[in-house]
Amino acid sequence: MKANITKLLDRSSVYIIAELSANHNQDFNLAVKTIKAMKKSGADAVKLQTYTADTITIDCNNEYFKIKEGLWKGETLYSLYKKAYTPWEWQPKLKKIAEDLGLVFFSSPFDKTAVDFLEKMNVPIYKIASFEITDIPLIEYVASKDKPIIISTGIANLIDIEEAINACKRMGNEDIILLHCVSNYPTQPEEFNLKTMVNLKKTFGVEIGLSDHSLTNDAAIASVAMGAKVIEKHFILNRSLGGVDSTFSLEPDEFKSLVKSVRNVEKALGKVNYSLNENNNNNRRYSRSLFVIKDIKKGEKFTEKNLRSIRPGYGLHPKYYNEVLGKEATYDIKKGTPLKHSHVT
Repeated sequence: MKANITKLLDRSSVYIIAELSANHNQDFNLAVKTIKAMKKSGADAVKLQTYTADTITIDCNNEYFKIKEGLWKGETLYSLYKKAYTPWEWQPKLKKIAEDLGLVFFSSPFDKTAVDFLEKMNVPIYKIASFEITDIPLIEYVASKDKPIIISTGIANLIDIEEAINACKRMGNEDIILLHCVSNYPTQPEEFNLKTMVNLKKTFGVEIGLSDHSLTNDAAIASVAMGAKVIEKHFILNRSLGGVDSTFSLEPDEFKSLVKSVRNVEKALGKVNYSLNENNNNNRRYSRSLFVIKDIKKGEKFTEKNLRSIRPGYGLHPKYYNEVLGKEATYDIKKGTPLKHSHVT
């Protein structure tokens, strides 16, 4: 039986993923402490990346393999991934620790050997990283495992996204969530273009979310109001620890604040509801209604001088104002009396 993302992800609430990435700095105990902090901060899941420097690139320092700009300028791809990878022998242990804490544990594979390794671990979900969205054979292989697939779109154009989704569908897997993503570290507010996330849902008919590399929670919170079902953020115990991903990772208190804000937004979104709660119903008495504003004798006509629509709301609805004007009072009425139907002849 195929896994179903609607069963794995509670659709009544946004699924919040804490990305460990390289924030263990090659220290297993630090990785464990970080996962425990993720749980305390309110994460639903922890995500790793499963690769080695040799499975993701080659050891070569010619111009093609040197990073020329940005956060990792001067590194070769091989040297960067040597620092950043999560040792594979850790991953089954980390999975057990995470699951014992009640966290879902899954990973991004970067080649077929990583997929096979994760299959033996029986991960429930796969993530396709932004830079792997063009690796159609890898996506097909992942999709063939009949598990939900979360795909980040950071470096993708519309055709790339369409080809990735079609690759999943060719393998009979339509259990897909697209994460809008900007592959800039850290991402600036003006780069997000969150309306693109909404368009992904409309264009491809899949659930949507946000993979957020910014150091604020503004975009993530806004995305929830726009329909995001998944939020992914990098997590670190303390940015002062350093490491290749430290500058765009949230510390525990920041992540906890994100979770709190997301849950509050969910409550605020609620459902379509035009009925009034008790407070609103009570407050209707302070709305406008028709009041007699001068003493009126029996038989005297109602005019603009003796009848007005004012606060509070104990009299007739203001919609009757024009209907009442020119009609006669049934009996004497004192100033300050809320108008009733029985007052009008």
